[in-house]
Amino acid sequence: MSADTSTAHQPLYAPERDSTYVPTLGILLDCARDELAQYANANIYNAREMLSAAVSHHLRLRQLVAALDAEASRG
Repeated sequence: MSADTSTAHQPLYAPERDSTYVPTLGILLDCARDELAQYANANIYNAREMLSAAVSHHLRLRQLVAALDAEASRG
């Protein structure tokens, strides 16, 4: 028997719940570099490590895109 997980779904990104604060592009680039170094030695055969890296990179990428959009609207 399988469990119904459809009601347990929670999206990775939800604009109504996630912060609208966008750090500067310079700050985010430094954070992205640190994050890349943090996960550089992650074991590709370890599902938990890969999931952690993927989620972290996804969130950082969203922040980078938001910072680029904010910078473009100022220019």
